[in-house]
Amino acid sequence: MDLSACPAASSWLGYNAYVIVLSIDTCDSRGSVALLRDESVLGLIPHETRDEYSSWLLPAVKDLLKKAGLPMKDVSGYAVAAGPGSFTGVRVGLTTVKAWAEVYGKPVAAISRLESIAAQATVPSGCLAAFVDAQRGQVFGAVYEKERDTLVRLAEEMVIAPGRFVETAAELSNGRKTSWVSPDAALLSAEPAWKQREKQGEKIEQVSATLAAVIGRIGLRQLKGGKTTDALGLDANYVRRSDAEIFWKGAAHGH
Repeated sequence: MDLSACPAASSWLGYNAYVIVLSIDTCDSRGSVALLRDESVLGLIPHETRDEYSSWLLPAVKDLLKKAGLPMKDVSGYAVAAGPGSFTGVRVGLTTVKAWAEVYGKPVAAISRLESIAAQATVPSGCLAAFVDAQRGQVFGAVYEKERDTLVRLAEEMVIAPGRFVETAAELSNGRKTSWVSPDAALLSAEPAWKQREKQGEKIEQVSATLAAVIGRIGLRQLKGGKTTDALGLDANYVRRSDAEIFWKGAAHGH
């Protein structure tokens, strides 16, 4: 389909033959930014310093655009990891993208970090469980049905103990063999529930935690399909409450 001929798409495509996507992931310390022209990655900068995202993100994006020889006004739309992850990290990324969307009037594709992990799995189809370190002895996890490039989530994303995630994923798979994918594969290795899955021949595929390029490609498909939001509609998916909220509610109840 020629999207440049579609009135709904032409307003943000600008009648260009290609789409430029600026992609951002600040969900944990292993974040990154990427710039894509359609499916091709023009540049990728991982967060490899101790700098907070509040001071690292804007210079990194400026450097990315400069190396590509593109001004921000030429970006067709933004793809941003909306969580789950660090409350502060997610907030910085979303706040920044909201500001750009307002200033430049471009659409935003909000992407689940777990979906970007699941999208890296090499298995062509079947039940797929994706997880990532959530700290505090927990993982963020989700279970999908995969068919080629399509992922359908079978239940809500969760924050849960690693062993319990294995059990929950097994329940959601209804006894089918499950493929597992994560940048933090070692988190399950000592769990008794996982050892039972290993005996059935299941394995965890280790994938990259540098997700901006993957998020950009998922975002590209959403932008082309009109599955976007604007600055006002962009919202975070923390899954877990912030420390401030937990501590405040605990204090309010005398804990």
